[in-house]
Amino acid sequence: MMSTAVFALAVVAGGAQGQEALTQPQIQARLEAQGYTRVNDVKFEDGVWKADARSANGNRVDVRIDPRTGQVYPDEQVANLGEADVRAKLAAAGYTNVHDVDYEDGIWNAEADDPQGKDVELKIDPVNGKVIGKEKD
Repeated sequence: MMSTAVFALAVVAGGAQGQEALTQPQIQARLEAQGYTRVNDVKFEDGVWKADARSANGNRVDVRIDPRTGQVYPDEQVANLGEADVRAKLAAAGYTNVHDVDYEDGIWNAEADDPQGKDVELKIDPVNGKVIGKEKD
């Protein structure tokens, strides 16, 4: 489990991009409110919250959660955007040298240089292409 100080450092480093991030108890409560059961292994990693749970239909799922909004991305979710769309969205947001773009566990992942030139690993919303998590690579 990540300590509060380490989590705060991760948030400052870019995980929540300066906005107030949700806490582990808030993430747990949001998952349960959305019908997930047996929620466990809730942890902040790679710029997003991650957890194991059971979906409303009883299937085991891994979920990724936006640390600012609480938006849940189940691993069985189908992406609305293709790789070219993701690359275009990142370019429009000022990212360069975009590479290693792949769709895994319900979200897009990519590595790139952010607008300040720092090498980062990104987690991207599969519906709208918004960056939901960012960490130094």
